[in-house]
Amino acid sequence: MASFSFPITTTAFVILLLSLTSNVFNNSAAKHSHSSSVKGIKNPRLQKAYIALQAWKRVIYSDPNNFTSTWVGPSVCNYTGIYCAPFPNNTKLQVVAGIDLNHADIAGFLPEELGLLNDLALLHLNSNRFCGILPLSLSNLTLLHELDLSNNRFVGPFPNVVLSLPSLKYLDLRYNEFEGPLPPPLFSKDLDAIFVNNNRLTNVIPSNLGSSSASVVVFANNYFGGCLPPSIANFANTLEELLLTNTSLSGCLPPEVGFLYKLKVLDVSNNKLAGTIPYTIAGLAHLELLNLAHNMFSGTVPEGICVLPKLSNFTFSYNYFCEEQGICSNLTSKGIVYDDRRNCLPEKPLQRSKKECDAVDEHPIDCLAFHCGT
Repeated sequence: MASFSFPITTTAFVILLLSLTSNVFNNSAAKHSHSSSVKGIKNPRLQKAYIALQAWKRVIYSDPNNFTSTWVGPSVCNYTGIYCAPFPNNTKLQVVAGIDLNHADIAGFLPEELGLLNDLALLHLNSNRFCGILPLSLSNLTLLHELDLSNNRFVGPFPNVVLSLPSLKYLDLRYNEFEGPLPPPLFSKDLDAIFVNNNRLTNVIPSNLGSSSASVVVFANNYFGGCLPPSIANFANTLEELLLTNTSLSGCLPPEVGFLYKLKVLDVSNNKLAGTIPYTIAGLAHLELLNLAHNMFSGTVPEGICVLPKLSNFTFSYNYFCEEQGICSNLTSKGIVYDDRRNCLPEKPLQRSKKECDAVDEHPIDCLAFHCGT
């Protein structure tokens, strides 16, 4: 499966991010001030960083790899995981521009003092044991470009504080314990990537879904229910990967999915989707992976999908398809990995029983008459 990540943690990258966001540096400095001075640190921005990092260290309960053992003394730019870069308006002035504690296995929580780090361009905390809720003071991080809090133990409703970050482009909240609905304003932000998979999010996918400009959206393994809004079509100019695995989606797959002409990965497996495959998907010339498995689709697998020029993996097992048009019955001849087990395909092995297939055939679903929410 295609993947999407920003594995950049070097000083060079944070310098680049700071240059891209330098126009808001002056405003961010005033957002969260601290009057205390720190002995041995003349730079007021590094003074605030020292206060924030020392406050954070005090609420770290476990650090088995000793990542924070170097967080001693005034030289914060030498701390492990802390990246400094020149302040764009004064290159002689150093600021803490990035924090990368990925895979550190640290346990603790995020203190309010983190709001003092208002020069941060990236904050990467992937694969730790941070818990609790996000402090509201994070709203002071007006230059933050990347926020990766994945694979931790954060709880509570969706952290609305991230919606107040004007420079944010990459949001990764996957593998936490966030619960409740997704706020519609999330899709009004100019984000490049949205990862909220593997949480406890509920309700339905907001109807303004397509207002975003993201190229990757991953909702998998949540409890949304409802149907995929037709507004997904508004993603057409940007979206390349859409993963909706195991999100309790129901109803028909809207034909607007076929308008996503840049799409490379579409995974709607392990849901309750029914009806026929929208033929519009046959227009997705860049599609590489299509996974429809473990749903209630029926009817015909259209040949137009099977001859897509970039398609390399097509899984439609555990549905109720009764016919594979043309080359769809033997995709291995095209070098495509496919799985058509547990359908209602005559003369194919490992299919459903006649009783199961007849039960679905007796109650066909007319997707043309279906409307989201009915």
